[in-house]
Amino acid sequence: MKIVKLQTFLTNAGLRNYLFIILHTDTGIQGTGEASLEWQELTVRTFIHEFLEERYVLGANPFDIENLVTRMVRDQYQGGSTAMTAISGIEIALWDIVAKECNQPLYNLLGGRCHDRLPAYANGWYGGARTPDQYADRAREVLQLGYTALKFDPFGVAWKDFTRAERRQVVELVRAVRRAVGDDVELMIEGHGRFTVEAAVEIARDIEPYNPAWFEEPVTPDSVDLLSEVKGRVQIRIAAGERLYTVPDFYRLISKRAADIVQMDVSHCGGILASKKIAAMAAAQDLVVSPHCSVGPVALAAALHFDISTPAFMIQEAFSEFDVSWRNALVRGWNPVHQGYLCLPEGPGLGLAIDENVIADHPYVRNSFPSLWDRRWFEHFTQNR
Repeated sequence: MKIVKLQTFLTNAGLRNYLFIILHTDTGIQGTGEASLEWQELTVRTFIHEFLEERYVLGANPFDIENLVTRMVRDQYQGGSTAMTAISGIEIALWDIVAKECNQPLYNLLGGRCHDRLPAYANGWYGGARTPDQYADRAREVLQLGYTALKFDPFGVAWKDFTRAERRQVVELVRAVRRAVGDDVELMIEGHGRFTVEAAVEIARDIEPYNPAWFEEPVTPDSVDLLSEVKGRVQIRIAAGERLYTVPDFYRLISKRAADIVQMDVSHCGGILASKKIAAMAAAQDLVVSPHCSVGPVALAAALHFDISTPAFMIQEAFSEFDVSWRNALVRGWNPVHQGYLCLPEGPGLGLAIDENVIADHPYVRNSFPSLWDRRWFEHFTQNR
């Protein structure tokens, strides 16, 4: 068996553009992957076709995943979000081919089931909320969908530091959500890597009384030392890893135990096999993994196959119910979320296929994903819907 054709498809789903990959083999089996990367979808697509397609992918045996990924990572000098996202998307599509050839769901090739159910935490649910009461109302709506965990960024457009008034606003938002959902629901606080160490420590101590499950990316994600310093000074657990892109990056994070929850993104860190290696390193340090996934349904499906086959898995991020209303149509109707839990697609491989007609109905939109620190974007995001 060999790969004889590579196709890419771009589509817009509101805030994000999704980049899907289809690999065709000479036996007729097709593999689907995803290489979506905010702001850089066209760049990733160019990298795939210009650097990876003819040099590595066409003519390759899809079973040679380890060798193929090793060469692709090595030859582009290892790392970077654009290259690693492109490589990850191809790697996911290769696994889809291999599992289909074996007539098995992908997770059976990754170790089989380790969990009966896959819990999800909601993200993206607070669009349109501005005041504490509005956050509380939206949080109650999330509970009605069956979720018992939800994540949000209460920090507005703060960067590095904040005023006393901004600190009070953060506390009021977190307090309002906690009161709305009760004590048994997990709250994850998203920092988006925005603070200095001192500011992160201060705000962590301010919100500790509301018992967050974790504080995510409190400081710049590429400094393990700064992250470790914050972790040593606060009581809240620290989560990080979504903006790390290679196994050595994660080795540094994990060996220093700079985070309690490791958040690799299967569609950015090198793919499924790299994610399994990262999870094994985390487990050796008594850490858990909670994969990041803020993009499309193919990336989510890949994460779910990883999740169910990984003992150290904790909980999976889910945007699916807070995205565009037609998101599931992209993958021919697969609905991943049921009452706060995630369900794998049925069938061999990833268990899904993209619908090219739906993709064509929603063309690429330039710069659809804004800067989180652009006040114009923030004002738009917090308008009542």
